[in-house]
Amino acid sequence: MRIGLFSDIHGNAVAFDALLSDLERRPVDLLVCLGDVVQGGPQPAECLERLRSLDCRVVMGNADWFVLTGEPGAELVTELQEAVRTWTLEQLSDADREYVRSFTPTVEEPPVLAFHGSPASWDDVILPGMPEEDFRRLLDGPETAVLAGGHTHQQFLRRRGASTFVNPGSVGLSYDHALVEEAVRFDPWAAWAVVEALDEGFSIEFRRAPLDREQVVAAIEASDIPDKRRLEGWR
Repeated sequence: MRIGLFSDIHGNAVAFDALLSDLERRPVDLLVCLGDVVQGGPQPAECLERLRSLDCRVVMGNADWFVLTGEPGAELVTELQEAVRTWTLEQLSDADREYVRSFTPTVEEPPVLAFHGSPASWDDVILPGMPEEDFRRLLDGPETAVLAGGHTHQQFLRRRGASTFVNPGSVGLSYDHALVEEAVRFDPWAAWAVVEALDEGFSIEFRRAPLDREQVVAAIEASDIPDKRRLEGWR
């Protein structure tokens, strides 16, 4: 059994198409999306259309919840982000909104338990270098072999007792976290991961599907999304 994990598309259908092309080359048995599908990018409806076509289970992300409710959660929300939320909702049909409401806090597909931030909250932040005590506390409870979370846009593995935590990275906004925000340059790939259940355990493979930066730039420029600051990160 091969389980594809992907997360944090953020309204970038160009990147989503790169993932879908990679899936054709490296097919899996089932897919799980770890949330944050539409908010922040120029192609929210297109991303939902592609996601529906996969017929996969989807985790609710903090940005998904923000789009639906306007509730900011643990993050500060600027006026510009509010404007993008309003614009995003205008791009979505009633059926699109109902589809987002169908996303669930967690998804279990043995040996994987999937969530967005942590099993308890889509707002929790799990980082590769965080203190061990905090890392274990946020993942307390589940004894599943593979714990899969997104939210931080970073591909990494980290052990928690008998479990392994995996973050598949971001499909639509992958970047080097060592860079300061003003200098962020988005990576020209859609990141995802594959968990393969084996008789003797499991394996985890990280994937990076190449994409064309100029296509992302063109999509942003062609849209009337209120916030175009990400253009410089893609150029």
